[in-house]
Amino acid sequence: MAISLQDALIHIMVVTASSDEGISDHELDVIGSLVVRSPVFADFDLERLSAVANAAVDKTNSAGLDAVLNDAIASVPKRLHDTAYALAVEVAVVDVQLPQEELRLLEMVRDRLDVDRLVTAAIEASARARMRAA
Repeated sequence: MAISLQDALIHIMVVTASSDEGISDHELDVIGSLVVRSPVFADFDLERLSAVANAAVDKTNSAGLDAVLNDAIASVPKRLHDTAYALAVEVAVVDVQLPQEELRLLEMVRDRLDVDRLVTAAIEASARARMRAA
């Protein structure tokens, strides 16, 4: 069964956050913040956020990472593939240091979304610049 675009984007963010063996409170806060401020979520009911995030975790546990990513990416129109990747990167860089598991997951997301390498490099550089401390 296909999921909505907004649910798909949340699934991608949750899977990214959980790729390093758990979702931190800070990662959950970032996901919530992205949902609140990103235009792609303009008509999303925020009261559903927890249920959608839990559904992503449950589906990952029952069907596996590949199934979650395949279903989510199938629900994202091509014109929003760079947006989906940017949201995943925003969640990944929260921890400042990216463990190998998160890097591998971002690579999987990037490859499945088929986003141009120059675009992904720009997204990643922008996220790193925003996360730098003084």
